Amino acid sequence: MGDYSKALLFYEKALDIWQKTLPPNHPLLATSYDNIGYIENGMAEKALDLFEQIHLKLNTVIYTIVFNACSQLANDRAKKIGKKLLDEMPDNYRNDNVVLTSAIHMLTKFGDIQSAERVFHSIKEKNIITYGAMIKGYIGNEMSERALDLFEQIHLKLDSVIHTIVFNACSQLGNDRAMKIGKKLLHEMHDNYRNDNVVLTSAIHMLMRFGDIQSAERVFHSIKEKNIITYGAMMKGYIENEMSEKTLDLFEQIHLKLDTVSYTIVFNACSQLANDRAKKIGKKLFDEMPDNYRNDNVVLTSATHMLMKFGEAESAERVIKLMRNKDVITYGALMNGYNMNGEPWKCFEVWEEMKQRDIVLNEIIWTILIGACSKIGMIRQSQYILHQVPLHIQNQKQVQNSVIHMWGKCGSVEKARNVYESVDDRDTVTYTAMINGFGLNGMGSEAIKLYREMPNNLRNEVTHICVLNACSHSGFLHEAQNIYNVISFKTEKIVTVMVCLSILFIILAMIILYYT
Repeated sequence: MGDYSKALLFYEKALDIWQKTLPPNHPLLATSYDNIGYIENGMAEKALDLFEQIHLKLNTVIYTIVFNACSQLANDRAKKIGKKLLDEMPDNYRNDNVVLTSAIHMLTKFGDIQSAERVFHSIKEKNIITYGAMIKGYIGNEMSERALDLFEQIHLKLDSVIHTIVFNACSQLGNDRAMKIGKKLLHEMHDNYRNDNVVLTSAIHMLMRFGDIQSAERVFHSIKEKNIITYGAMMKGYIENEMSEKTLDLFEQIHLKLDTVSYTIVFNACSQLANDRAKKIGKKLFDEMPDNYRNDNVVLTSATHMLMKFGEAESAERVIKLMRNKDVITYGALMNGYNMNGEPWKCFEVWEEMKQRDIVLNEIIWTILIGACSKIGMIRQSQYILHQVPLHIQNQKQVQNSVIHMWGKCGSVEKARNVYESVDDRDTVTYTAMINGFGLNGMGSEAIKLYREMPNNLRNEVTHICVLNACSHSGFLHEAQNIYNVISFKTEKIVTVMVCLSILFIILAMIILYYT
């Protein structure tokens, strides 16, 4: 790759000399502006600095380069420069597909879909690359339905990029329409794309998101020369489908150099399993990991989470100490681990360290801290933490759900109820947290009432277990039996809870009979 910092320094010096000694229209000077290499090296701000020094007539290359720099940054400065450049662009460039495609990409990166669509519709003869830019823009803005709408309007020969983008759109949606389009596209795909690793990897990801494991495996096995990215897509798919044993089976077949993604995926699989095999593989992988990954926050954070799931908090703490630049995600993994391992008070120590480092806490961190309060069950500590939460975060549903659970665990049912009633768009967690709060505080009737008010489609295994436990705490065996009878899908855990509840009542009945 070369020493870019030194190269750029010489480039700037040369440019300064040329500006002073050559006429403005000299070809050497014009070419120097064309060759803005800053973007390729992740230095888009410098590319814009250089662009603002140009006093020459712009060409196709410059427009494209600057639009790409603005796309890469997507900050206020980039938006101002990019939109101004587009607005003032001469008419002769408004029929240039290359320039307009880069403008579409820029506008979608800004989140300005309407302007991007106007540019797209202004193009008289659209090519497959133009369609690709617009479809990708929709996906980047989580508008995959519109991506599929546009895809279905294409009457051009598809390329590898379009296949990849559409498979990604289908993955993002995962609904019936996406399954139909994605599988049809894969089935009808030309043979020359059936050896393209990028296309097939995105197809594997899509099929895994559909839960179609067998089809994903067929695509995977059809690839002649698998690379580490292909293995990664397959292993990640197994994890998402809760088949982490298969992830480890596949991992043990890899004879390629691992990358950041592979380490992260395998650590996550080991975390999900946390059995003897997972502990052996995970620890061995971490011990043998090359030094260049020991400064990688993503890898080390996943390793921290894994060790915490293994119950090895001290080992996880040692991993955290290796990190030079800890971020909010790293601290979140550590705090979550303390909650998992019954050491919630340590979360507050981490919180103090974060404050000292001026790290801004996000919704996830506040949720973990509130969870720590739930485990400790101290009202004063809980109240103190809540007063620290910024107002805009207090109104986030994830945080509100955690607060309901916290007040229920602390015995403050009225406070839990007040938060519950303030939530407009209640989800499964909202209802379940309140039902659990009632149950923990011996308010079985209220728990049953709320359970019956809860929409059927929102009830899950945890909800059923919480209401059955609430019946148990309040001595409502008959009500528990009625609820159990109408549960359509009885999981092993639900059956176990009901059996234990029944045994408990039998024991109580025997005790009563004995003493009477």
